[in-house]
Amino acid sequence: MKKRTLLTSSLAAFGLIATLGTASAAPLPADIPSGQYAIEPGHTQVIFSLLHFGFTNYSGLFSDASGTLKFNPKHLDRTKLDVTLKIDSVQTTSPRLTDELKSADWFDAAQFPTATFVSSSVTPTGEGAADISGDLTIHGITKPATLHAHFIGAGVNPMDKAYTIGFEGTATVKRSEFGVSQYLPVVGDDVTLMIAGAFEKK
Repeated sequence: MKKRTLLTSSLAAFGLIATLGTASAAPLPADIPSGQYAIEPGHTQVIFSLLHFGFTNYSGLFSDASGTLKFNPKHLDRTKLDVTLKIDSVQTTSPRLTDELKSADWFDAAQFPTATFVSSSVTPTGEGAADISGDLTIHGITKPATLHAHFIGAGVNPMDKAYTIGFEGTATVKRSEFGVSQYLPVVGDDVTLMIAGAFEKK
């Protein structure tokens, strides 16, 4: 069952990364409630992808995310976002690699158990789309980063009856700038990050 879960997660990650260049924002419905939202962790993933030995783009994901979104569809520039990831929730299709990524050679989950993104400004870039700039902290190092985000959909979740909005966002960072330099340069320095986020109204 665990092997199947990892395979399913990785296929989902591959599909999401493959659509990064073609995804488009949906228009924001006028009736989306403004206010405070919280990440729904069961349906939120943070996916990473980087070049592996120059042969393939290898993807994995972090499955344990928490955080909040302060949102007003009429004033996207006032949006506030913070996201926290548990590093030990990282998953790949290789159990050995998954364990290695948690080690001191990579993310060092024991010393740096979380990674965070905290927004500082939001710039609308089109209907249902915005650039969210802020501070990204990985491996104890904080650098500026910009998340290119777009709206997916909103409505009442038929399972738990919570009003939910969904966004996707992408960013590209250099892992070496965060002190994660194992296997450079044969494993890529540029890492594509994608958050597929579900947020529930509070």
